[in-house]
Amino acid sequence: MQTPITALAFVAGATGYTGREVVAALRRRGVTTVAHVRPGSSAAETWVRRFETLGATVDRTPWEDAAMTTTLAALRPTLLFALLGTTRKRAEREGLDDAYERIDYGLTATLLRAARTASASRPSDAAPRFVYLSSLGAREDTRNEYLRVRGRIERELAESGLPYLSVRPAFITGPDREESRPLERVAGAAVDGVLALAWALGARTLRARWASLTGRELAEGMVAIALADPRGRAVVDPVRLREAVDT
Repeated sequence: MQTPITALAFVAGATGYTGREVVAALRRRGVTTVAHVRPGSSAAETWVRRFETLGATVDRTPWEDAAMTTTLAALRPTLLFALLGTTRKRAEREGLDDAYERIDYGLTATLLRAARTASASRPSDAAPRFVYLSSLGAREDTRNEYLRVRGRIERELAESGLPYLSVRPAFITGPDREESRPLERVAGAAVDGVLALAWALGARTLRARWASLTGRELAEGMVAIALADPRGRAVVDPVRLREAVDT
């Protein structure tokens, strides 16, 4: 696949499990990449060295509408990756009762507003494609807060006027995941075992829909689909994601 010469990607959530792999996947394709690192992060310098080694530039714009709008207006990215999120365990550790609202929704919404404002004066075909890491089962009418905020962002993306890609994986796990999520890892392994048998018996679509992905696999799929159609507006289910990974 030929990468557009003018392609420039801005990756928000670059230090996360999927984000760091997205930065690496973009650089493997020769895409000019700006990795956003949260201002004040205690590991900021470590991330700067890691991303610069990959050939990416590091940005530390504060999470404020005006500041983020100014950055995006100056960079004029082709692709804007929103890979932001937290876990309930981390939220409890940091004393955040509304972590999903403040981080998973709030930071993504800030980025979306900034993208819309920054591209308002640009030709419609020059707006960035907003690539959002959602989840299988995302919808607003659910009691599950994690899925509810993702459904809310998906609606706002559809109403934004921007080209977008909302990616809905099933399980995201792997031995390379630094944050301990034992239940997710055990569940993913159990499901993968059942699906391996199903695949052997011919149920390949079932495996494609539910099998877990590592951060690298997810990143490769997201980047491949995003670059294939920079102007598209689509929601990507696990089947299409798996196809992109396996291609």
